[in-house]
Amino acid sequence: MHLHFDCFSGISGDMTLGALVDLGFSPHILRKRLKALPLSGYRLKVSKVYRGAIHATKVDVIITQGQDKPLSWPQIRRLISKSPVPPWVKHQALSVFERLAQAEGVVHGQDATSVHFHEVGVIDSLVDIVGALLGFHELGISTFSSTPMNVGSGTIQCTHGALPVPGPAVAELAKGYPIFSNGPARELTTPTGMALVTTLVQTFNQLPPVIPDAIGYGAGTANPHDWPNVLRVFIAKTQSPEWYESDQVVQLETNIDDMNPQMYESVMECLFEKGALDVSLTPTFMKRNRPGIILTVLAKAEQVDELVQIIFRETTSIGLRRQVIDRVTLSRSTSTVRLPQGTVRVKTIHLGDILKHRPEFQDCQAISRKTGIPVQDIMAAVFQKLS
Repeated sequence: MHLHFDCFSGISGDMTLGALVDLGFSPHILRKRLKALPLSGYRLKVSKVYRGAIHATKVDVIITQGQDKPLSWPQIRRLISKSPVPPWVKHQALSVFERLAQAEGVVHGQDATSVHFHEVGVIDSLVDIVGALLGFHELGISTFSSTPMNVGSGTIQCTHGALPVPGPAVAELAKGYPIFSNGPARELTTPTGMALVTTLVQTFNQLPPVIPDAIGYGAGTANPHDWPNVLRVFIAKTQSPEWYESDQVVQLETNIDDMNPQMYESVMECLFEKGALDVSLTPTFMKRNRPGIILTVLAKAEQVDELVQIIFRETTSIGLRRQVIDRVTLSRSTSTVRLPQGTVRVKTIHLGDILKHRPEFQDCQAISRKTGIPVQDIMAAVFQKLS
């Protein structure tokens, strides 16, 4: 099953938990599953509320004791690692808290291992994060997508005084992900919510082609006038075949008309070495009919900054275009074929029940140079082995 987050009013841990309960995740089962965590001093309150004109579910973690005892990231890591929750829940919970610790560390100038979770709380954040992950697991969710996240505006009060919205931790967590500001002047996306989404979601866009099975609404604590402060989630069956994989990448593009063409090979090598997914050169004509080249680079969001530096350092470009684009790819795997003359890596593309094989050209070329056998004969021998 697929879950889509509609973050038109932001997202928080309790909103996520409320939306899952609204979808049908039993509060009784939630309480039972949470007993796997060695936590006490809290109780869950589940209620039906209105936010604007929308009827939604509100889940509150009522702290009865222990709220003044913040835990460090290593303590939380040990607590989660030792708990008997399902492996997927444990792995994702550790990933979410690691992201939180790293963000808080950057904000406060500390190493992540020294971070104590003052801003996101302790018991409530553990219950929200682990509870939400248990809900995804219980409902059989395997893939996630999300709209861009509404972070809100204005200022918030915390133990360090007034801070701008988005708060520093949310802003740090949002690096490389789409956010916007709309609605009432208040915080709409919390660090817990941002960490959950950026850990689970790979595709950020409007609602993808799906067949909705159920829709849930999780209420935020605030109830602004004329604003439905809820998180909406869709559970759906995706219409894409299982052998399609979709994600988002960043496209970098620049036009160059004043560089020695001999330099492009070096530029491409540098970009691939630093993680570029693809690099292409397209001939074009620029102003005054000067022949030029469009350099296009595809990359994951976390690699963009370094690749931009390479483009500016290794080319004559003084500006480039950057945009997030959707990408659909076929599933693939890699294997090795052994020939009498050597080994050749083979990429196998899966198109449903159809398999397409692509021998690694450089491996075939290396054998050809060593033996004198034509490259096309080496490739033919590889295909014969695969047949």
